[in-house]
Amino acid sequence: MPQVPQTFFDALAVRTWCGLALAALGRAREEIDAINVYPVADGDTGTNLYLTMESAAAAVEAVFAGHEAAGPTAGVGKPTLAEAVRAMAHGALIGARGNSGTILAQLLRGMAQILSGDGEAAHTDGRGLRLALRHAADSARDAVAHPVEGTVLTVASAAADAATGTEGDCGTIARAAYEGAGTALAATPGQLAALARAGVVDAGGRGLVAVLAALVETFTGEAPRAVVVAGGHARVAEVAEAAEVCADDRPGAGGPAFEVIYLLEADDTAVARLRRRLDALGDSLVVVGGDGLWNVHVHVDDAGAAVEAGVEAGRPYRIRITHFGAEDAHMTGEAGRQPRERAQRAVVAVVPGEGLAGLYAEAGATTVLARPGEPPASGELVEAVRRAHAREVVLLPNDADLRHTAAAAAEQARAEGVRVALIPTRSAVQGIAALAVHEPERRFDEDVVSMTSAAGATRYAEVVIAERQSWTMAGICQAGDVLGLIDGDVAVIGSDVTLTAAAVVDRMLAAGGEMVTLVLGDEAPADVVDHVETRVREYLAVDTVVYRGGRQGALLLIGVE
Repeated sequence: MPQVPQTFFDALAVRTWCGLALAALGRAREEIDAINVYPVADGDTGTNLYLTMESAAAAVEAVFAGHEAAGPTAGVGKPTLAEAVRAMAHGALIGARGNSGTILAQLLRGMAQILSGDGEAAHTDGRGLRLALRHAADSARDAVAHPVEGTVLTVASAAADAATGTEGDCGTIARAAYEGAGTALAATPGQLAALARAGVVDAGGRGLVAVLAALVETFTGEAPRAVVVAGGHARVAEVAEAAEVCADDRPGAGGPAFEVIYLLEADDTAVARLRRRLDALGDSLVVVGGDGLWNVHVHVDDAGAAVEAGVEAGRPYRIRITHFGAEDAHMTGEAGRQPRERAQRAVVAVVPGEGLAGLYAEAGATTVLARPGEPPASGELVEAVRRAHAREVVLLPNDADLRHTAAAAAEQARAEGVRVALIPTRSAVQGIAALAVHEPERRFDEDVVSMTSAAGATRYAEVVIAERQSWTMAGICQAGDVLGLIDGDVAVIGSDVTLTAAAVVDRMLAAGGEMVTLVLGDEAPADVVDHVETRVREYLAVDTVVYRGGRQGALLLIGVE
């Protein structure tokens, strides 16, 4: 059904645009994923753009719902243009996924900075939209450490250029931007060798064209005709097929093994230092945001170092680390190859701290960070399974409270055709034990049995600070007491972290053990590891391994196997 056209760019137009753009990206998602060959052929650009836009649209809907809940009796009508575009930009920022999704978030933020300039204005006209598109393209280019032509940045600049040279209402400006973007998209294979070899256009640019088509429909009520690409003969919808038939078996030039993404609370000065440090660590660096909140995206070999850089700059959270795997071709220079096939098997794990996220990622796992008080939803686990891009997935929830969430995620992933085995790990140390015996080359069932056995043979404990008075298996504890929990139950109540940790290890080793794993939280005393290791040496033939967990909630995680 044709949309009711919007004459001006107001809050309702923002809402309509977000909804239409989300629907357009939903329809094109698989096609865009199929032509994703730059900067990494990981086949997820369409999905990342969709998830980013979904977060933006949800934020706008929340603003409208808030005004509707207040009701006319409160003197509150529909949101202002400024409120709507700021919500759109914030939603995209916190929900940005991947390289292209992060750039899309900055494009929306750039538009919002112009459109919200007059906070009381009910709407803007064609001139305002024209200025917004220009600022969006320029700010997105500034956010990328090393801009490359033939990408979504080129398409965005062409859209802004076309709009700048056009006079008229919002519909006229939007159509000019769309057509300029389409022309630039068709030219991208001539600007980037990886695209030319594959016979495809840039995936991120293709997604932006879909978003601009939705903008045209918002103001005209009709979807524009599809742009023509690939030598003037193949339409956008046919490019995915071209990507499949244009085989190129040359290996990639190699590149960073991990994609690291996180939200960061930090000031401008700290972010400037962070940019320089991350630029030296890897490539595909995009840092977007402002006003104390940033979205950081980078490809690196040392995922832990990228996260540590964020910790030094401020407070990173919602950390996502993806291992590209041997099948990915990281496009650098003249080398490249087609989007990778699905890996046969992958491990997806929930981890409680940044340090463990790096450890798990280096072991080849796709990680989901669970910060204290912020457990992941099933949708986040499903997304991680999709990012793992494998036919078979072993899911490690690493928390007894996540068993239902993980089960729901596993069911959804199975409905999407992925074979998923859920190993009921109740602690990150059990997950470490499972990963240690993981062998992707053996049969799936055998691998799952071996990992499950290793996890089950690992007793787990944690040392935490009591938040309030409560009854426990070991007696009554007071707020501020040090608690030692073994297999989920309080076993030791003390006043000293180091002594409590040693007591917990003693109790666990009394039942036997060959290996003690210690995962140290940021707030643990400096001497706790030395003291516990000294105590462990009193037991014959027991080894100790120590990891840094970062801000993991517990002062210390302990595993005995």
